[in-house]
Amino acid sequence: MSKFRIRQAEKRQAKLRLALIGVSGSGKSRGAISIALGMEKKFVVIDTEDTSADLYAGLGKFDVLTLEKPFTPERYIDAINYCEEEGYEIIIIDSLSHAWAGEGGLLEMHDKITQASKSKNSYMAWGEITPWHNKLISTILHSSAHIITTMRVKTQYEVINDNGRMKPVKVGLAPIQREGMDYEFTVVLDIDKESKLYSSSKDRTQLFEGKHEKISIETGKKLIEWLNDGKSIEEIENEKNKEIEDHKEELRLASSLEVLTNNFKIACKKFPDLKEELIQIATQRKEEIINPIH
Repeated sequence: MSKFRIRQAEKRQAKLRLALIGVSGSGKSRGAISIALGMEKKFVVIDTEDTSADLYAGLGKFDVLTLEKPFTPERYIDAINYCEEEGYEIIIIDSLSHAWAGEGGLLEMHDKITQASKSKNSYMAWGEITPWHNKLISTILHSSAHIITTMRVKTQYEVINDNGRMKPVKVGLAPIQREGMDYEFTVVLDIDKESKLYSSSKDRTQLFEGKHEKISIETGKKLIEWLNDGKSIEEIENEKNKEIEDHKEELRLASSLEVLTNNFKIACKKFPDLKEELIQIATQRKEEIINPIH
């Protein structure tokens, strides 16, 4: 019996996973706070920038958790979990770049592990670092809160052959994070320092494609409207529970062994995790059908 279940696609409510990327001074922190204010939910800023979040206290009401060095992934994870426990609906991580390149971050952890090893093999050190990186990503992706992160960028170059001479050529900007980190988010907005306008490099919402605007409270309002459009987790869970109970009732009321067998197969196919419980119900009904009480 298959362990897989296929269902029809449906629009569901979702939690925000947003990354704001830009150079220092481009307005990432202000943009993140403006978006959170527009979403109109209780939020906190995990501030790694030496109380810089307090500079934006005039924008509206929010709380701050100052995350001090060392900026290990474990400290980020603990901070996120603590904010969830305190009931915050939106968590701004400002900045996520410190988890990679800050003091105590993954790069520094990698260097220390390499130097401490007998082989001095930097490649082998990634075997210890990667699990922590993956755990941090998992914590962000599976958080019960909406997550907004900021990441600094660095100039990215490629070396090309120019008439026999090798020279570096600027090809764009890359976030100061492990390569591919930005792909983990639902929306990634790149902010230009001079104009303060954003452009989207990834957008599953389709709210920002082809647009170049300044981030504002209205940006947050658009996002929360899109996120809330669809079935809630509670509605989906209630529908699933009702369907399970309906299948159980069909087993309990099966009029014959043939009907019982058919209903049992259908129920197990839809809910393989409940097979043991379904077996108990079906076994009891089978006994009742074979030996009816007169």
